[in-house]
Amino acid sequence: MPAVAFIINGTLAKAGGHFLPLCRAVAVRTGWTPEFLITDKANAGIAAARDAAEANADLVVAVGGDGTVRSCAEGLSGTDVPLGIIPVGTGNLLARTLGIPVHAKAALAVALELGGAGGSTDRRIDLATADGTPFTAMAGMGLDAAVVAATRFKHHLGWLAYAMYGAIHLAQPPARFTIRMDDRAPVEREARSVVVGNSGLLPGGFTLLPDARVDDGVLDVGILAPHGPFGWPRVAARVLAHSGHQDRQLERFQARKVEITAHAILPREVDGEVVAPDQTLTVAVRSRVLTVRAPAGRRPLTRGRGNPPE
Repeated sequence: MPAVAFIINGTLAKAGGHFLPLCRAVAVRTGWTPEFLITDKANAGIAAARDAAEANADLVVAVGGDGTVRSCAEGLSGTDVPLGIIPVGTGNLLARTLGIPVHAKAALAVALELGGAGGSTDRRIDLATADGTPFTAMAGMGLDAAVVAATRFKHHLGWLAYAMYGAIHLAQPPARFTIRMDDRAPVEREARSVVVGNSGLLPGGFTLLPDARVDDGVLDVGILAPHGPFGWPRVAARVLAHSGHQDRQLERFQARKVEITAHAILPREVDGEVVAPDQTLTVAVRSRVLTVRAPAGRRPLTRGRGNPPE
């Protein structure tokens, strides 16, 4: 029988939830030999996933939020062992990008029933790195990170918490950024936030970078610089409409490596989790280093238009 290693966020296990017995029951029913690894910290998933791959697990399933998924992705990168995802966090950015259901039973069907009733398939996708640390969805400096840092109730309020704290921070002044993309001349901007995405989703589920794809070998860059009394409503309307319109209030670029330098120390975030404030953030892409199990029949993960930058 094939072996599956479930790497489960310790908070879920300690809460006495139904995830362990549910995972065990579905695994046994679908012909897998399950193993359960409980992690107390998100970063512990790196070693757990790597050890599972070295022990010849046929599949690793991350049960948790973006931190658990990110650490398992790092542990499995460069291997042929696929990563399944049971998204039980707040943002669930990679799971949303791939179309993995939020309901645990449906997500388990995708992870464990390859080519079966769940209609799942294995895909090779990119990982990005922020100052050398791999991530799956998005990293940023400025307003987006300030909102993440201030959101103390995200686990209870979900996307509503991001919206509430975003509104509170709208009045903060812009910062000066220098952004170098690949070998091109640097871009100088006064902006509220600079984000770099492997996928296009912001925490809260909003699509900021509609052309971003997780397997295209490039990163998508968003520079948010709304100004005037109608700046934020215009940017918000564009984001909600998945508009590709470009102007100085919301600019988008593509590159394989992005070096961001702020003229002040700013908050930073990676996949919806706060990292230490700093003046710089360097993001690069590692092309197709991770296998993920995702629903089949979704729209292609390659770019819908345009070509990678030279």
